[in-house]
Amino acid sequence: MDIPIAGNAELTIKKSIVPDIIAMKPTDFKCLTPKLCVKEGDAVKAGSIVFVDKKRPEIGFASPCSGTVQAIVRGEKRKLLAILIKSDSETEYIDFGKKDVAKLSKEEAEKTLLESGLWAAVIQRPYGIIANPADTPKAIYISGFNSAPLAPDYNFTLKDETANLQTGVEVLRKFTKGNIVVSLKESNYATSPLYKLKDVVYYTFDGPHPAGNVGVQINNINPIAKGDIVWTVNPVMLAAIGKLFNNGIYDASRLVAITGMRAKERCYVKTLPGISMKQIAEFADEQEVVLYDAPSQIRYISGDILTGENVGKEGYLGFYSNQITLISEGNYREFFGWGKIARPRKFSLSKSYFSWLTPKKRYDMDTNLNGGKRAFVVTGLYEKVVPMDIYPVYLLKAILAEDIDKMEQLGIYEVIEEDFALCEYVCPSKIDVQNIISKGIDLMIKEMA
Repeated sequence: MDIPIAGNAELTIKKSIVPDIIAMKPTDFKCLTPKLCVKEGDAVKAGSIVFVDKKRPEIGFASPCSGTVQAIVRGEKRKLLAILIKSDSETEYIDFGKKDVAKLSKEEAEKTLLESGLWAAVIQRPYGIIANPADTPKAIYISGFNSAPLAPDYNFTLKDETANLQTGVEVLRKFTKGNIVVSLKESNYATSPLYKLKDVVYYTFDGPHPAGNVGVQINNINPIAKGDIVWTVNPVMLAAIGKLFNNGIYDASRLVAITGMRAKERCYVKTLPGISMKQIAEFADEQEVVLYDAPSQIRYISGDILTGENVGKEGYLGFYSNQITLISEGNYREFFGWGKIARPRKFSLSKSYFSWLTPKKRYDMDTNLNGGKRAFVVTGLYEKVVPMDIYPVYLLKAILAEDIDKMEQLGIYEVIEEDFALCEYVCPSKIDVQNIISKGIDLMIKEMA
């Protein structure tokens, strides 16, 4: 289903934002045990490795800007939460050297990606973790469109990146003997900058969200069986890989969509991952909004409303995010809300309200759950929003029971949290479905290592 939320970004670039503070957050990367490579006061360049994966020290994570390490932020038990870098007014890059990709070996391409910190762009399925350089995937998948609520338009954000996208594909070609699969939207595939790529296999998809999820596309093209490994790369990161080899620098700049009904201007800005939400404050509508007699603050989301992270006004844009969503906090209780029939401001998947009579209407949605957690009951709703050949309810129950054999049989290798995000949205029991999937993946990694 496509959630009819209002607040799409207009296809216009409002400004470029030079970051003041950049936050590199190890928490952006799944199953990562970070080991610091810098200390407070150190000078870094764009492309300098700031921390590495303690279990796989060859995989490093680089600063997207040049500047000075201002602070090391830790949480409970000294868990590393963020490295804050005070950005220079002009970015100084490490020169990795321009490469003729056609003449590079796999080992040389791998070394460049690892040294620059861009290996983090390559994600492995199953589990949705950073790929192991020692593996050879049976295929590499790229979703050329994003169907999530208020998602950025890749046809707009990547329209000038065709050469870099092609170079990225040529680099990835060295890592697999299988196909590089690019999935495009049926209705406008011919206008996509990814449609011009060579040496790839194209598929087109049609329908509502999650048609743009790469996991759904893999399931419909060639499902992942036990023992299979495939890689996926986001188009924005694919362009960054291309820029690394074409220009010899780690250039993480991207167009970020400012979306949501609490945004005064819904547009695109050019900036870097890790930027502070304070620097997009001019786009946020801070005027007091009252919902059902309760004042409502803004929720700052790095990403979309289904899978994004609530980072707050003091937070930072995530490494993989190219969208900021600003919506109202639903911190109110609606008196006898369950008993009201006519609720023109509310959307319902079922015909509980009259929203089904106005299918084209867009709603100013907030974060209210409209009720509390209830018993986990079988309703048949999950199956309606998961277009994959799996049984979502039974998979979730197998995870809760920690039954490894059942989890394997029911498709744990094929899914990550984003594939079940709509289940969480439609769930009448208010179950934290994505968290259950995350725990299931963690269990599989632990038990199958």
